[in-house]
Amino acid sequence: QVQLVESGGGVVQAGGSLRLPCAASGRTFSNYCVGWFRQAPGKEREFVARSSWSGGRTGYADPVQGRFTISRDNANNTVYLQMNSLKPEDTAVYYCAAAASRYGSNPDDYDHWGQGTQVTVSS
Repeated sequence: QVQLVESGGGVVQAGGSLRLPCAASGRTFSNYCVGWFRQAPGKEREFVARSSWSGGRTGYADPVQGRFTISRDNANNTVYLQMNSLKPEDTAVYYCAAAASRYGSNPDDYDHWGQGTQVTVSS
């Protein structure tokens, strides 16, 4: 079992930046692929970014490509989502998730989830 706790959310103006840490505890975090997802009110949860267990392979959704960066520090059991050039449409609750066996972009690929952190981008 892996426990995940996101933080770093808040209110930021359009064009600004935020960094979201996700702290993991429990089983060996470095054995898991990690993903970030987001969910806006009235919308389905959507993929944002993913990282392989080593961090050597990453992937991004088209709307955030070039603006967001996922990284991980396995020594400290933490994964980060650096968000730059934020837009009002990035407003959502952001979740990190861990997958024992899949490097996926579908929420069903992930076994463990954090509680989420709210990001609000004002125009």
